[in-house]
Amino acid sequence: QVQLVESGGGLVQAGGSLRLSCAASRRTWSERYMLGWFRQAPGKEREFVAGAEWSGFSAYYADSVKGRFTISADNINHVMYLKMNNLKPEDTAVYYCASGMALRGNIDYYSDSQNYDDWGRGTQVTVSS
Repeated sequence: QVQLVESGGGLVQAGGSLRLSCAASRRTWSERYMLGWFRQAPGKEREFVAGAEWSGFSAYYADSVKGRFTISADNINHVMYLKMNNLKPEDTAVYYCASGMALRGNIDYYSDSQNYDDWGRGTQVTVSS
């Protein structure tokens, strides 16, 4: 089992930036693992935000965040980041990171929450207008 701990959430004005971190612990690690970021706003279903392999060769983004959010990985310390620029009020949500095996390399696979085995507890992001 992988323990995932998110951090970096907070309150920011529209147009501002935040960087979320997801620290992952595992006794053994393969670059074929993927890590995804999902978010859930009050009253809405959880939705995919971004995902990438730990190797960094593949990264996928939801259309709503493409061009504003960037996912990156620190393979040595097993930390994955989500840099969020030009934040909008509609980005307000609890953000979760999740981990799973990267068995396929396409956005349909990465965006399906059922392909992830372990989840963090989430970090709140609030964007004021």
